[in-house]
Amino acid sequence: ATAAARGRHLDFVYFGGGTPSYLSATQLRSLMTRLQAILPWDKAREVTFECEPGTLQLHKLQALRELGVTRLSLGIENFSDRVLEINGRAHLSAEIYRAYEWARSCGFSQINIDLIAGMLGETEDNWRDCVEKTIALAPESVTIYPMELPFNTVFSKEIAGADSPELAIADWPTKRRWVSEAVTQFLDSGYERSSAYTVVRKAEVMPSFVYRDALWHGSDMFGTGVASFGHMSGVHMQNHDQWADYIAALLERGELPLHRAFPVSPKQRLIREAALQLKTGRLEAAYFRRKFGVEIAKEFAEAFRTMAADGLLEATTDGVALTDHGYLHVDRYLPTLFEPEYRQGRYT
Repeated sequence: ATAAARGRHLDFVYFGGGTPSYLSATQLRSLMTRLQAILPWDKAREVTFECEPGTLQLHKLQALRELGVTRLSLGIENFSDRVLEINGRAHLSAEIYRAYEWARSCGFSQINIDLIAGMLGETEDNWRDCVEKTIALAPESVTIYPMELPFNTVFSKEIAGADSPELAIADWPTKRRWVSEAVTQFLDSGYERSSAYTVVRKAEVMPSFVYRDALWHGSDMFGTGVASFGHMSGVHMQNHDQWADYIAALLERGELPLHRAFPVSPKQRLIREAALQLKTGRLEAAYFRRKFGVEIAKEFAEAFRTMAADGLLEATTDGVALTDHGYLHVDRYLPTLFEPEYRQGRYT
């Protein structure tokens, strides 16, 4: 990674997936100082850090600002103490407001709030209350996820057969309706849709969400990314051009079980990017023409016909875009993009 990054600078940095804010301020300073020595982000346009409100202290947020973080993503999820407790969250509502005030006092002008529709114990009235309280805080962006609880998790097994109304799980039509109603409220309050689950303050009110705006659309730049969806200098993060050589090296060192050595084809890389981009709401034909040398209308003609027939998709002057209905149901239809042998995944 050091050799590949030499002479370059990072445009965007994202600390998250898991909860990095569990680290102490001292640990964060140590970690980030060492990372900066390898991949400096002093010229980055945006540095985002995910936080659990209950893990924050004022001095930790001050340290993050000093270390170059420009944008916070707060995993608030819900404002009801009872719902937070039932779902095992590490914070209560008082800590939400305290963390938010600290963040603003430290100069963070870009804050995202995560909400989850359909947590255990959720009710119609409480969900509306959560949306209204989020609007009152006026964060720069809001991400609204529907609760997903796989049947084989420990949590699912613990609540199986429980009679308590607090442990009832909302069905998918209810969760989608809650997401839809929340998005409508945010749009009416000065936000605009950024992806299937994200709304952002309108551009004339705030600086743009730099990473999301520059990632794909309206840009001819193909940068270098190090993330769970890519690779760097032959080091595999999820798929890359040197997959076979990389897997062979791992197998030779005994670091990878044989059953995990799966090659990834150029077609599969195209499918993965199309699926990821479709969740932002649109696919631009020019982008895929430049990067992959394909016409997406032909590559995914069958999938697009299916989505259009079901009211999820419509043609644009250069590609396709999701309808309002499509934003709520796109995850269920992503397997239509897959190769036939991989379309059997269960999506609710």
